[in-house]
Amino acid sequence: MRCRFRPRTVVSLLLCVATVGLFLTSVGNHSMSRSLRSLWGPRLCSCHKCLPERNPCFTDILKEAPDPFLSKEHAISAEDFKWWKPIQGTKGNFTLYNETVKRVFEMFPRFPTLPGPHPDRCRSCAVVGNSGTLRGSHLGPLIDHHNIVIRINRGRTEGYEQDVGAKTTHRVMYPESQTELDNSTYLLFFPFKTRDFLWLMDRYRTDENAAAKSKRFPNKDLVLILSPAFMRYVHEAWLRRAGSYASTGFMGLALSMYFCDEVNVFGFGADQDGNWDHYFEILRNKKLKTGGHPGSHEYTMIEKLHEKKIIEFFKGF
Repeated sequence: MRCRFRPRTVVSLLLCVATVGLFLTSVGNHSMSRSLRSLWGPRLCSCHKCLPERNPCFTDILKEAPDPFLSKEHAISAEDFKWWKPIQGTKGNFTLYNETVKRVFEMFPRFPTLPGPHPDRCRSCAVVGNSGTLRGSHLGPLIDHHNIVIRINRGRTEGYEQDVGAKTTHRVMYPESQTELDNSTYLLFFPFKTRDFLWLMDRYRTDENAAAKSKRFPNKDLVLILSPAFMRYVHEAWLRRAGSYASTGFMGLALSMYFCDEVNVFGFGADQDGNWDHYFEILRNKKLKTGGHPGSHEYTMIEKLHEKKIIEFFKGF
């Protein structure tokens, strides 16, 4: 059974259940690229149950998304830019944005292609947040067992292997959350402002002046740039515009739905005392919340995805 979509209505994924699915079409006239749309046609993987088979209505919602990655072929609209620009209050118009992105594509002329599903393969993904709930969880071996391990921002592994694992295949990052990358880890770059693209290019420049000013990242063939259009889609369609924007962790989870056959989630949410802390830090400010993104709302959504058996959520306590 396919879902019915009502125009001009923003509806939560929570309403996507057995009888009727509702979804917003006013997000924009986005169309999925042919390469991504093909992922959601008839297909099988070797998992016990592939992601698209878990909930047909949920799959229909995923099909409405713009292409997750920015490229020459998948530019954003002026409306997408209008939504994206105020997130961190930077100056610069749509023309400057397009000129900057054009320079990015000159440095990264070809982006890596994500492999499609295959009946002989189960591509399992662990999306690992940085919540203090991971402390003492002993989930490290389970996390490392996944084919793909997506870590968020500065999420550390050294010294925390027993609880968070040691494996990292993809790292979500933006300039303010930068950390070191090795030669085999994909950079999932999440831009929040136009000058973030300048930072990205600087990290992959090869001239001596660039090397003297900052640490360079080693492998520009493993760069994937999240599209601001996809960021808008997640905020409006998944979170019903709660907060100013989705967190990098939640956007990483949404992104994982597009190249994983099976998604398991670790390290999200507040601890049992309601503190939003990180497993690698000592909590000093117990009044610390989640800033511009709606942490509690995101956590509820993750729990609902777990209840609907679309993902598996390991709380750590």
